[in-house]
Amino acid sequence: MHPFAALAEPRRRAILSLVREEPRAASEIARQFPDVSQQAVSLHLQALAEAGLVEVRPVGRQRLYVLRPEGLQPVRDYLDELWPARLQLLKQAVEREVQDDRP
Repeated sequence: MHPFAALAEPRRRAILSLVREEPRAASEIARQFPDVSQQAVSLHLQALAEAGLVEVRPVGRQRLYVLRPEGLQPVRDYLDELWPARLQLLKQAVEREVQDDRP
């Protein structure tokens, strides 16, 4: 799964926020979503892992999930491609406005 597809789901983004600072067990993550089954949370975690956004660390009988910042690189790369073009358009618009304001 591509990181964009994984990030499209709001609960997955919320899960990433939970595991951003420290590794968390699936059961701990699931408790943060009382309206979602443990199985559904597991599927979200699996999707995040397949997208390379979380790392799974076995610790004893638990599996801890933690954010993989490098998994966000494809998203960063895409946004970096967009910004130069958008900034150039903004620059041209401002320059036109400045020229139009000159007497």
